[in-house]
Amino acid sequence: MSNPLLDSSALPRFDDIRPEHALPALRELISVHRGKLTEILGDPANRDFETLVAPLEEMSHELSRVWSPISHLQSVLEDPAWRDAYNESLPLMTEHGTELSQNKQLQEAYQQVADAMPATATAAMHMLVEQELRDFRLAGVALPEASKARYRDLMQELAAAQAKFDQNVQDSTDSWHYHATDEAEVAGLPQTALDRGLEEAGQQKVEGWWLKLDYPTYHAVMTHADNRDVRAAFYKAWATRASDQSDKDQWDNSDAIEQILALRHEAAKLVGFENYAEYSLATKMAGTVDEVLDFLRELADRTRSSAQAELDDIQEIADAPLCAWDVAYYLEKLKVQRFSVANEELRQYFPADVVKRGLFALTSKLYGITVTENPDVRGWHETVKYFEVRDEEGNLLGSFYTDLFARKGKRSGAWMDECVVRKNLAGENVPPVGYLVCNFSPPDAKGLSLLTHDDVVTLFHEFGHMLHHLLTTVDYPSIAGINGVPWDAVELPSQFMENFAWSYEVLEHCSRHCETGEPLPREIYERLNNSRHFGDGLAMLRQIEFALFDFLVHANYDPALGSKALEVLNNVRSDVALIAAPEYNRQPHSFGHIFAGGYAAGYYSYKWAEVLAADAFAAFEETGIFDTETAARFRKEILEIGGSRDFMDAYVAFRGRKPTLDALLLQSGIGKAA
Repeated sequence: MSNPLLDSSALPRFDDIRPEHALPALRELISVHRGKLTEILGDPANRDFETLVAPLEEMSHELSRVWSPISHLQSVLEDPAWRDAYNESLPLMTEHGTELSQNKQLQEAYQQVADAMPATATAAMHMLVEQELRDFRLAGVALPEASKARYRDLMQELAAAQAKFDQNVQDSTDSWHYHATDEAEVAGLPQTALDRGLEEAGQQKVEGWWLKLDYPTYHAVMTHADNRDVRAAFYKAWATRASDQSDKDQWDNSDAIEQILALRHEAAKLVGFENYAEYSLATKMAGTVDEVLDFLRELADRTRSSAQAELDDIQEIADAPLCAWDVAYYLEKLKVQRFSVANEELRQYFPADVVKRGLFALTSKLYGITVTENPDVRGWHETVKYFEVRDEEGNLLGSFYTDLFARKGKRSGAWMDECVVRKNLAGENVPPVGYLVCNFSPPDAKGLSLLTHDDVVTLFHEFGHMLHHLLTTVDYPSIAGINGVPWDAVELPSQFMENFAWSYEVLEHCSRHCETGEPLPREIYERLNNSRHFGDGLAMLRQIEFALFDFLVHANYDPALGSKALEVLNNVRSDVALIAAPEYNRQPHSFGHIFAGGYAAGYYSYKWAEVLAADAFAAFEETGIFDTETAARFRKEILEIGGSRDFMDAYVAFRGRKPTLDALLLQSGIGKAA
């Protein structure tokens, strides 16, 4: 029987794909690609964009279609076999990627194409070749053979260490629970959290409530649990995941952090950079280490007074000096007291299916597209849905899967990832396909999943990424959608979309009370909107803390001293944080964004892109948030271009000028106060 992973004629065959298919499919395809590459490079007299670059784009696209389900399924299924298949396949993928990026003959061929680009070559063609040549340099293509071999070894070790880091966090999270047997322990918790706890206890055949450490439960406890000891227990469990301070330290990431930072630093030095932070900036909008640090510190300085005022307000209603596990709880209390708006009251108006329909209606209004579920397409879990996106003429632009609910074995957080990247080459137009993954509270016995407004904002955020992926008009996969986009700009479409989740004209179409069916009343919306910036100062400082730690731990790494990660974090906290973290706090040990994801020396991107997003949304506010001309310009200059143009040039083409920091501060309710 043929390997279903190698069938790229349609969508992934999730019903047929098995873990044992992964490694054979990759080996077979990579072997075929090596043969094709040898043939292409064997004819140096016949090298141009169509004979060299286009075939390489085809091969890259084909390989990504095989790798995508492997990488995806190990993140969303409670099946150790998929994790094993991923871990076994990762070295092969890493080896092949480095082999290509260090191929001197291939680099020279790309340079030959760059030097002889015809006058008819498009801007996208030029940008693609320029980015490929840059990536050759960043992979050390010009290094002596011994150094190239060392770089290859570093990439293998780094890929394995990052994967292990991520898996340790997941295993540590899944292993912890709190067994409550007294009603006083669960006082204040939302009914949805109580129902889940009772259901889990029943499955464990024990009395009381079995509360797990998935994010919906953790958030419910930290925000609503009246029992301070329970909040403290959950805080410690969350803050010590995958660390030496965890109840179960077999998943301790301490050594992994040291290994990852050492490997990154050595790799950066090998290819000519002083540190990994400098290396990271080679593919971003920000130019220098100092530029990033100055940006973050200015933002912190201009936020601190607002955050301190918020903290003072919270302390006034607390019955004891605030600890880290008290802040979210008293923020919620004060929000209810000051604005008469509570998460649980709002949740009743946001059934997940209703929110999705309203979100899709919004994108139709803005961009003239339609989003329709296709129930005939099966996913990897019974709760997965599949949707098709079409233009006004009914042409298929792309499609996506949604996997919205938390479950054991599924990676925490929310993300959008590529299933298939757009490609339009050699007469074949392949539309993009994406995965939209969240960890909302699962449907109850009635089939209802009720979202908090924070969840609504998260869904809008991830769908912003999805639109960036789906609406691209770039034909070449390497620079289509989110590919080739500077990492400190890739969050613009997602953070831009969050703003619509605060508009009444949008929310009235995204809400239906779970019992009465009425949309969110204007009066409740006004209370919600009045509370929008409540806590923004503290939240801003917390994100700046993460970003500064990430950047400094990479920029100042000294191989003779090691990372000193906790010391770096404590120094950042002494400069930025207003709330003391307990000594046992090991936040870096579960910081997957930078130690397992794509945000290494790049977490600042969230704040950098937030400036762009606030400034971009201000353009919509100036013309009306549903203004089709503004939306068409945003789609043309931002969503469609992928990595085919200089991003700041594209932003200026949309906005008419460069962005300003004041737009973010004003939107956050912080204003221009220093």
